[in-house]
Amino acid sequence: MAVSSIFHNLTPYFIYVLLTATIGPLLFGYHLAELNAPQEVITCKKKSLSISLSAVARIYSAFGSGAVTTTTSGSFPQCIPMNSVQFGVVSSFFTLGGLVGALSSGPVTSKYGRLRAMIFASLFAAVGPVFEALATNIGLFTVGRLISGLGAGAATVIVPIYISETAPPHQKGFFGSFTQVMINVGILIAQVLGYFLSRGQLWRIILGVGGAIALAQTAGLVLGGQESPKWLADNGKPSRAKRALRKLRGHEANVDEEVEGWGVESRDEVEDEEDTLLTNEDRMQQHPEDEGEPEQPQSNSKAGRAEEQAENLAKTIGFLAVLKNPDYRPAVIAVVMIMVAQQLCGINSIVMYGVSLLSDLLEANSALLNVAVAALNLIVTLSAAPLVDKLGRKACLLLSIAGMGINSVLLAVGIMKGIAPLSAVAVLLFVASFGLGLGPIPFILSSELVGAEAVGATQSWALAANWIATFIVAQFFPVVNEKLGKGQVYFIFAGFALAFGLFTAWWVPETKGKKDADEVWGRSKGRERED
Repeated sequence: MAVSSIFHNLTPYFIYVLLTATIGPLLFGYHLAELNAPQEVITCKKKSLSISLSAVARIYSAFGSGAVTTTTSGSFPQCIPMNSVQFGVVSSFFTLGGLVGALSSGPVTSKYGRLRAMIFASLFAAVGPVFEALATNIGLFTVGRLISGLGAGAATVIVPIYISETAPPHQKGFFGSFTQVMINVGILIAQVLGYFLSRGQLWRIILGVGGAIALAQTAGLVLGGQESPKWLADNGKPSRAKRALRKLRGHEANVDEEVEGWGVESRDEVEDEEDTLLTNEDRMQQHPEDEGEPEQPQSNSKAGRAEEQAENLAKTIGFLAVLKNPDYRPAVIAVVMIMVAQQLCGINSIVMYGVSLLSDLLEANSALLNVAVAALNLIVTLSAAPLVDKLGRKACLLLSIAGMGINSVLLAVGIMKGIAPLSAVAVLLFVASFGLGLGPIPFILSSELVGAEAVGATQSWALAANWIATFIVAQFFPVVNEKLGKGQVYFIFAGFALAFGLFTAWWVPETKGKKDADEVWGRSKGRERED
């Protein structure tokens, strides 16, 4: 599938909606990586990264300062003394906030809609960086990371659902990959800023930029956002849903197939029902004496059926009920395990700690390598996005996990033996393998393995597991890496890759080309689900 053909029939408004929504995942990636490069400057171990002094001077000059300084300015200390355990706590509190955000956002997005839920998340994402950038001690820094995590965790639940419900039906895999694409954009922005601003108090600018991006998203969602047509249809508003869909697809587009997929009978009947209801309302206003007449027009019965269908669709499955139900449980297990695999195969050891991990081996080049790693991750994820629909979800997952496992072993050997070229190549291939499948695919599985009534709860379970696994890596990687000796922890990641590869081959179904969850799991269409 050529990328040009994918974008050929898209409206500018859909592109706007897509990019505005995916700023949430961008901020998730940004906050994951924002402490990577400046870690040793923030914790008072160094005054700057070993980059060109003239480059830093130019940056200072751009911000109105004529000289490079690393001394305390006013009430803001140049750095905040922290040991590795304390820094791990500060880093991992972002993931705790993300866990709370992920768990709470499922019910919120089901009740209030995708658009409102994204606005709520963006507000948290705007407030958190204020505490981070102005922090004078570990406590304020930790509070800021926690609040930023709330917004990012919510976004990683809401946005994949929103994309699945607004993307063209035959391109859901491609646009579903944009969640991971924008995470990688956020990581790249943070790594680039970290490379140049990890000196003196300039690290505070890195943290403040996240808040500015979140404010821009809030404005974009409030001024030009669009509620998911699918959510509107599922909540008894089929005519509004139809108008929203036409706005996204263009007024000349044929939206009959999508409208029928919502459970309403057809586009024309939705229009007839709306017109009939308006006509009846006008008639009752003009002839109030007719009130109470038993006669019911046929179109009203259609409206009743549409309302009943919308009521059934809007009956969402709860957080615990989705795990108890035998029809949904296999999907929850599959998505949760793949989300855990995404983290326990080790990607965030590079995203969050790559500079300090490789600093002894590559010296000043470790920060530059991490910029290259972030850029490669973005390029691979973009390039591989069409493969998700071409090769299938399962095939891409297996290739991705295998690549990460093999390169974990190579990276461990490279670091242990002090072979800088091998370490650099292994890191690049490790990250490229992640971008092939394990990066983008977990975010789209929930919406393909269960029906609309259970997708919110399933996504919450999946992202909760993902955030717990992220917390484990963020909190314990520095300690385990130090105890085992640099590099040996990657043998553990290789073991996880083997285990998750076997699980994926055995348990996870292929969703490519399947119309709904019943077809994915081989169930009959009319099978009744337990509440």
